[in-house]
Amino acid sequence: MSLVITLATARRILTQLRHDRRTVALMVLVPTLVMILLYYVIDDERAFGRFAPVLLCVFPFLVMFLVTSIATLRERTSGTLERLMAMPLGRLDLLLGYGLAFGLAACVQVALALAVSLTWLGLDIPGPLWPLVLVALLDALLGTALGLLCSAFARTEFQAVQLMPVVMIPQVLLGGILVPRGRMTPVLEWISDILPMSYAIEAMAHACADTGPGGEFWRDMALVAGSAVLALLLGAVTLRRRTP
Repeated sequence: MSLVITLATARRILTQLRHDRRTVALMVLVPTLVMILLYYVIDDERAFGRFAPVLLCVFPFLVMFLVTSIATLRERTSGTLERLMAMPLGRLDLLLGYGLAFGLAACVQVALALAVSLTWLGLDIPGPLWPLVLVALLDALLGTALGLLCSAFARTEFQAVQLMPVVMIPQVLLGGILVPRGRMTPVLEWISDILPMSYAIEAMAHACADTGPGGEFWRDMALVAGSAVLALLLGAVTLRRRTP
């Protein structure tokens, strides 16, 4: 692993993103636009205050998974990845470069969504703001890591999109948003316990509490961060030079 190579990879990805306006719009603007739409659909500030933190947790996760998996697959099918791996470039260097580049994009995404929600939409967070920002950013990085991992199992961009409901929707449904995890059947609760999104949603609830983050918050954050690191390591193992 080389820091210079990792940073060079991240710079290349950011340069490509700068010239891909549609992808930038998808990553940066879509979560904010959905938050605005939700605000006017609900038309109730108290109800919006309950739903908004959860969406700030889910949207970065979903969007970064979709963008990362498609972007990585596009580089593989175009032969770019094969040419890069012919150079002295380790698999982990490549994936960390992708993670760093898309992580910086996620920072812009989360910052815009939070700024609009806290100002224009009047979202009121009783506790400190920084835990909420930390959870949203870590969710985006988790989505990036899972997108890099899942891109190894798709052969076309359409298949990458098809992986999204398989990987993402169970995590959202079993994460405790619709039904508390403790009220689920034992089998579903056990599945929920091994899904990283469950702990991200719990961490967001702790971040928005009046008392601020405590020990449970940091435990959940450690589990989410560990899942992201594990996904990156597995992605490095399963990374292929090209799609057959």
